[in-house]
Amino acid sequence: MTVLVTGGAGYIGSHTARALRNAGYDIVILDSLEFGSKDAVLGAPLVVGDIADFDLVADTCRKYSVTSCVHFAAYKSVGESMEKPARYIRNNVAGTASLAEALTASDVDKIVFSSSCSVYGTPAVVPVTESAPINPESVYADTKAMAEKVLGWFDKTHGMKSVSLRYFNAAGASMDAAIGEDWTVTLNLIPIVMKALLGKRGPLEVFGTDYPTPDGTAIRDYIHVEDLAAAHVKAIEYLHKGGPTTAINAGTGTGSSVLEVLKATERITGQAVPHTFGPRRAGDPSATFADPTNCERVLGWKATHGLDAIIESAYRWHSTSS
Repeated sequence: MTVLVTGGAGYIGSHTARALRNAGYDIVILDSLEFGSKDAVLGAPLVVGDIADFDLVADTCRKYSVTSCVHFAAYKSVGESMEKPARYIRNNVAGTASLAEALTASDVDKIVFSSSCSVYGTPAVVPVTESAPINPESVYADTKAMAEKVLGWFDKTHGMKSVSLRYFNAAGASMDAAIGEDWTVTLNLIPIVMKALLGKRGPLEVFGTDYPTPDGTAIRDYIHVEDLAAAHVKAIEYLHKGGPTTAINAGTGTGSSVLEVLKATERITGQAVPHTFGPRRAGDPSATFADPTNCERVLGWKATHGLDAIIESAYRWHSTSS
């Protein structure tokens, strides 16, 4: 069984591709390399190209005898999506439709989709369950919700079964520091913390200290990237066992504040993180973290790494690879 991993040269995609290989799957990666890296594929078969290229996808499926797909290839900057909505809709939504069309034409009827907790917008209740209203607050978030709908229609019209994993804040690096997050292209908190810690940028700005949280800073659910990769493997297994189309939250169920991340970093590394304090950013919720009960029940998956493991692995990766 060969799994096509789109965006498999990127951050989460490369960790998932590695996890699939370790689980005994044959894989082939399709990546434009616009943001991915050849080094991150760790010797796996790599096809360089666009998910919207019908012939390329179909030829790849035929050449490698693809039976299922894990789909990561997407643009993911919230801010940029508000400035360039057409770019995001074209790639994230129309690209997903083109990919699904080529897959079904190639008799590939199983796909795991990299979705996002952002489809919920600012949740009224935390922890967030899958029954929460879909209320995206950015073009990026809405493209994830629209892509889920595209896959839902491909189930109804072509029998393609899908798992949309709505995950929270992927963080950390592989435990052996072989692969990790490229801090030159990310806006995520932990690599920015590492940049500030290692003197590769100015002080980190903490946005907002007056949230209704125990220490006044925003709370997020940070999930170790290797745990998240394992969730994708479980989702592929679920589909190969005949599981129906579904959308599932992937998170730890525990939130950590910005100050808790800084304190953990300082405790683990023995170094202070230079930081300043600023006002809240518009649209940032006070707290959001997952209720992972459904993921454990349906997929048999549960996060095994906490914040310390995330910080330790991120520090190991960034301090040795940068």
